Amino acid sequence: MKAICVTESRSVELREVPSPTAPPSGYINVRIDAAAINHGDKTFLKLLPGLKGGELLENTWGASAAGTVTQVGADVPSTYLGRKVAIYRGLKPDQPVLGLWCETAQVSCDACLLLPDHVEAKDYSGSLVNVVAAYAFLEQAATEGHRGVIVTAGNSSTGRALVVLAQRRQMPILVIVRSEKAREEVLKSGVEVGHVLSSSHPDFLRDLEQKAQELGTTAVFDGIGGALISKILGALPRQSSIFFYGFLSGAEKVEFPSAIFMMKEYTMRMFKNSETVTVKEKLRDMLKDLEGCIDHPLFRTSLGREFQPEEIGAAMEYEGLNTKAVLVFP
Repeated sequence: MKAICVTESRSVELREVPSPTAPPSGYINVRIDAAAINHGDKTFLKLLPGLKGGELLENTWGASAAGTVTQVGADVPSTYLGRKVAIYRGLKPDQPVLGLWCETAQVSCDACLLLPDHVEAKDYSGSLVNVVAAYAFLEQAATEGHRGVIVTAGNSSTGRALVVLAQRRQMPILVIVRSEKAREEVLKSGVEVGHVLSSSHPDFLRDLEQKAQELGTTAVFDGIGGALISKILGALPRQSSIFFYGFLSGAEKVEFPSAIFMMKEYTMRMFKNSETVTVKEKLRDMLKDLEGCIDHPLFRTSLGREFQPEEIGAAMEYEGLNTKAVLVFP
């Protein structure tokens, strides 16, 4: 079968590899319809440990995809057969086949979310990673005693998922975007006007400080880092926690006076959804809960250009504005 594999030089290329065998207990085989290319797929490619080389299934790359279940192993309900699923490899990182950019993937059924029959699998080829991150973060924030949240990359895929899920659980959320245009787009999701703030507005910091204090939004989900976090620190409520999830600002530094950090008793740490209690201990409950709302329009993958597997080079270079390249497997 065709698969996009990692080379020893940390690039990717199309190869012919053996198709997966019959799935073992707890696993399913999925005919992949489409696989989205996430920001992390490009970033973490450069951080791989040494590869074995050769045309091995273990070298298949890609964290997100969607398709149709063709075979089920023991202990997997037969109702999975023929169902469309969205897949996020990171939910079960110990699975024997690493990647999803291939014609047929073999994955744990616990790395998949059953999709409604009326949706197109392709529309969810990059969705599950974003929805899981948002869900697990809100669960952790609530457990740690936070009453409300702030999301810095508010018009990103994960930002939109946070908006939907926060509203679903009636948790106050402040959404930060970069421009008035992005603000208008987020407002279409039903967020209150005063809860969507543009960082380019002259009164941004004043409004952020006022609203954050009013709503008690002390958990910050940060997908940007850099100058934005440096800018907003002083406006956050006391005892706020900043969770670093993304790095859209690249190598840009986060800088602040230590006095602010100490006087306001801030905490900063990484957020990794695979390390949360939700994913580690309540995974099936989360997936079951998400099945009931996954067809919300804001959970769909923001698709940009479609590419054939033979066009993997161009697909990896694609940079869309809040959209993703998607590999389509005929």
